[in-house]
Amino acid sequence: MIHPKLIALLPDLASFIIVVEEKSFTGAANQLGVTPSALSKLITRLEHALAVKLFERSTRKLVITQAGEKIYDQCLVMVNAAKQAVELSRRDHDELAGALTIAAPEAFLYSVLQPFVWPFLQQHPNIEIKLRAADGNIDLLSNNIDLAFRLTDKPDENLVLKELCKTNLVLCASPNYIAQRGMPNHPTQLTQHDCLYLAENSNDYRWQFVKNEEIHTVAITGRYAVNHSQMRLNGVKHDLGIGIFHDFVVQDSLAANEVVQVLPEWMIKSNYHGAVAMQYPQTQHMPARLRAFIDYVLRYVQPKLLGAASH
Repeated sequence: MIHPKLIALLPDLASFIIVVEEKSFTGAANQLGVTPSALSKLITRLEHALAVKLFERSTRKLVITQAGEKIYDQCLVMVNAAKQAVELSRRDHDELAGALTIAAPEAFLYSVLQPFVWPFLQQHPNIEIKLRAADGNIDLLSNNIDLAFRLTDKPDENLVLKELCKTNLVLCASPNYIAQRGMPNHPTQLTQHDCLYLAENSNDYRWQFVKNEEIHTVAITGRYAVNHSQMRLNGVKHDLGIGIFHDFVVQDSLAANEVVQVLPEWMIKSNYHGAVAMQYPQTQHMPARLRAFIDYVLRYVQPKLLGAASH
């Protein structure tokens, strides 16, 4: 631990360096914007604090003592370290370099973000990206996360928020499954179908549907459950039943007619609906790498999301 008395000495030690290099109180005082007498008193105070004589003073010249030379050498190490710290902070703020840790729900990470990360890294060869799958709420500060994507209608009020788009949950099935088993016309008919669900907790097999004032909670069953969106989508494509997905997960599959939407007039409610929120800590000194990534998301990722939301 740094002693408070030492911290108080640091400005005086920096002034001492300038006096040594100028070889006079007058020249050093001009640089520091103080009077020569005030600077002389500062050096006297420093000598008392260090219990050592730094200069031999006369009316004609100022001569550093042997002890003063040793202290001067150590002060140079201190100042050079401070210069390096300033340079590092300037580079961190200005240069497109360094590491970014980004958290996002698994479905978003795989279906949306992953394809855009690769070209971003190609554009910025000195930036490193660490992706972390995080489906629940995660504390950015305690986990050293620079930016997080959330699927929520309750974003963190303590973080900067950029809402990329609204997101909805949709039901999908393969055309072949619908041809064999028929198209449900009401949520209650899902009890007659095989459904693919997450199986993470006891509520995952209970799907809630809303249309106008009508609300239905349906207990579904199925032979295949997996808490990975792409694996669940692959199961749907292989005719295993009806699955529930975020719109951005099935956007391309719907456009390619690999799957068809089921019960499109009903809204599905869950803990992961509302908006795609991009959040990061408030700061006046945002690193250039983080600013570049945020701009990249707004320029390239957001249009894809808006396209998914419009379907």
